Amino acid sequence: MTRIGVVGAGRVGAVLAAALRAAGHEIVSAAGESTASKTRIADLLPGVPGGKPTDVARTCDLLLLTVPDDMLENVVTMLVGAGAIRPGQYVCHTSGRHGLAVLEAATAIGAKPLAMHPAMTFTGTVVDLDRLAGTVFGVTAGEADRAELESLVTDLRGVPMWVPEDKRTLYHAGLAHGANHLVTLVAQAMELLAASGAEDPAATLRPLLSAALDNALNSGDAALTGPIVRGDVNTVRAHLVQIGETAPATIPSYVAMAKATADRAVLDGRLLPIRAAKIVRLLDEALARVEEPHLVRGRRTDAGWFEKQ
Repeated sequence: MTRIGVVGAGRVGAVLAAALRAAGHEIVSAAGESTASKTRIADLLPGVPGGKPTDVARTCDLLLLTVPDDMLENVVTMLVGAGAIRPGQYVCHTSGRHGLAVLEAATAIGAKPLAMHPAMTFTGTVVDLDRLAGTVFGVTAGEADRAELESLVTDLRGVPMWVPEDKRTLYHAGLAHGANHLVTLVAQAMELLAASGAEDPAATLRPLLSAALDNALNSGDAALTGPIVRGDVNTVRAHLVQIGETAPATIPSYVAMAKATADRAVLDGRLLPIRAAKIVRLLDEALARVEEPHLVRGRRTDAGWFEKQ
């Protein structure tokens, strides 16, 4: 059993602390300033006292820092400056972007740095506890501390994936590009379907997206279907016209993803370069139209989607 303190009882911190508590560790205290954080502590960690970050750090053997990436270094520096971190104490953060370097202030006084990032999205509720089972954690630690970190991830029912210090940002970029941008993509797709008359855009997309995601995870680029890989220039042109008239703010993301899709389809030999060039030209023209500041949304004319007002 390890005495654990949590600084930053947000969606991630409160859930991980609850899971570690269920695994037999003692959560001695948790720091969270917002009303939402205090509610999470009460709901997920009943009986665990709240406290200031310095008080939390002083009471534990393993300090779990679950604060935003850009705040992490300042929090560590503040805690070290206040004398709240001690030699031999484990200091573990959950940032995907950062490795051990961000904990240098703590390492310099003899603390043991750990980096442990769950490749999972969190709601900050009990729903997340079951989702931790089988979740991959991107972990980084010194050789002497690897066993401790592996044990911690095992207690969370996760799977450790060792990430080199200099590859942490790349690891996190892959997750963010896949998960965060997926949310934006799906939200835009639902808006287009709603505008087309779909009463339940989510229900329309769910089976298609579920199949596409499974196929992509299993087969990569080989799973690609649709007008880009088929070289259907006229279909892409029609998409751009309708999106430009209905949801012009979606054009930049459509163009970016269509270009990336065309590039990958050409590389694997499924799209002829001459067809790809025609598609890219259409995409560039569409993007130029929505980026011209003197054009405003209006009715379609023979000259294009917009007319000057």
